[in-house]
Amino acid sequence: MTAPTGLIDTHMHLHSPQFDEDRAAVFERALGAGVARMVEIGYDLVSSRAAVALAESDARIFAAVGIQPHYAAEADAGWLAEIERLAAHPKVVAIGEIGLDYYHDRAPHELQEQLFRRQLALARARELPVVIHSRDAQADTVRILQDAARGQPGIMHSFSGDWPYAQACLDVGFFLSFSGPVTFAKATDLHEVARRAPLDRILTETDCPYLAPHPLRGRRNEPAHVRYVAERLAALREIPLESLAAAVWRNSCEIFKLPHPS
Repeated sequence: MTAPTGLIDTHMHLHSPQFDEDRAAVFERALGAGVARMVEIGYDLVSSRAAVALAESDARIFAAVGIQPHYAAEADAGWLAEIERLAAHPKVVAIGEIGLDYYHDRAPHELQEQLFRRQLALARARELPVVIHSRDAQADTVRILQDAARGQPGIMHSFSGDWPYAQACLDVGFFLSFSGPVTFAKATDLHEVARRAPLDRILTETDCPYLAPHPLRGRRNEPAHVRYVAERLAALREIPLESLAAAVWRNSCEIFKLPHPS
């Protein structure tokens, strides 16, 4: 089967050391699989700088810059000033990934919330969407988004919750981005969300090198594998892959304000 054009990986970490030996080949495989655009995501200062550098290297790559909740205890005003400086780069299309993480719990919750709110405010000031990392923190994530992010464009990165949580995020106005777990046979709650979410609020991602989809689970993930995510979403919604890909492409252009190709 010929790979469809117009697939997009809206969340990757291609700068990761796991790709140091074959990064160029990984990128070429993505293009060969029909992945026409990719968004490199930062999570601290080093990765945010790397995201911008990677975006500068190719017109098909864009960047997001931000500080994950893991670093909330050490992210001082200097960190935020650097993220604000990077956010002014023309290839930066979002602030992220930002949010809350009570699973790894590497920083006090109040510091995570403070950092989260500061970056939400930065994104609003810069008129950029936000990319949300939320793990084992659904209630607080929704509370903060309802309070501080209404009317602000945003994405729930690697969405993994049930339909009530999805509905709460959709009600705030956010998009739901699906990654490898939607291809897992036992992810029935996620399958329900994938079926019920409005088609104009769905995105696809890999979160590579993590979260490889079935049948590659346990291996290093890469941008080409976003095709498995798109295929599974199309099957769950009982629509052609080309229709799903076209919808995700339109959604991506909308949320990231990406140019339409000539």
